[in-house]
Amino acid sequence: MSAVAKVGFIGLGIMGSPMAVNLVRAGHAVTGWNRSPHRTEALVAAGGSAASSIADAVRDADVVITMVPASPQVEAVAYGPDGILENARRGATLIDHSSITPQTSIDLAKRAADKGIRVLDAPVSGGEAGAVEGVLSIMVGGDAEVFESVVPVLQAMAATVVHCGPHGAGQTVKAANQLIVALNLQACAEAVNFLDKSGVDLKAALQVLSAGLAGSAVLDRKTENFLLHDFRPGFKTDLHHKDMGIVTEAARTVGAVLPAGTVAAQLIASARAQGWGDLDHSVLLQVMERLSGDQ
Repeated sequence: MSAVAKVGFIGLGIMGSPMAVNLVRAGHAVTGWNRSPHRTEALVAAGGSAASSIADAVRDADVVITMVPASPQVEAVAYGPDGILENARRGATLIDHSSITPQTSIDLAKRAADKGIRVLDAPVSGGEAGAVEGVLSIMVGGDAEVFESVVPVLQAMAATVVHCGPHGAGQTVKAANQLIVALNLQACAEAVNFLDKSGVDLKAALQVLSAGLAGSAVLDRKTENFLLHDFRPGFKTDLHHKDMGIVTEAARTVGAVLPAGTVAAQLIASARAQGWGDLDHSVLLQVMERLSGDQ
């Protein structure tokens, strides 16, 4: 594959839109499709093109990228007469950046192989800010040679790109990532609530904590959310709830216990039950405040 690729990009939401824009900025020819057509505007403004259907987006593409919410959406855009597998050319590479179950990725790779289409599961970490800045972390499962052939495309969107193993491995690593993020975020929410109720200068406290062993990418990314109680979605609670279901199911399959992860999953579910599913997952702070009797 040449350094410049024709890319069909399916799913231009909070994450997908800036990822597609960064591909254009890197010199790739990107044609995008989204269920809500207005979501193609940023891509077009950056120099990409909008497609009226999935088929139109993928027909001439060297690389097809999907960035949709969950397994059912991946299956909806991949399968069927209007889907990717029936319309992409033989020899194309399908890179799925969605966070889905490992088994869904394995099944997709098998069905795509029958059509002569190569598949990589390549979920991302870094949230909206990482997507906008082009510094995502991408964990990839699939054939190593296929991975090597599309590294320039992946590097246009990410600071870290790592091949993790066969089909499904990328999704397994992403599940572990979401487990770590959930536990870290919960710890931060508990600490912020504790500090605030203690009357400490919260901004000063988070500054010094970030500089020590308690510091983390989660704390750095979410400090402003905590300080301002600004829970506009960078990564929706609904999506993290879905991801915790994936890691719980995958862990059960391999016989790994998740005692702390189970508690974190329940607290994220509690945030959804409060009607906060469309808010950023840092809204766990409000869950802690409510449990502490502040709301």
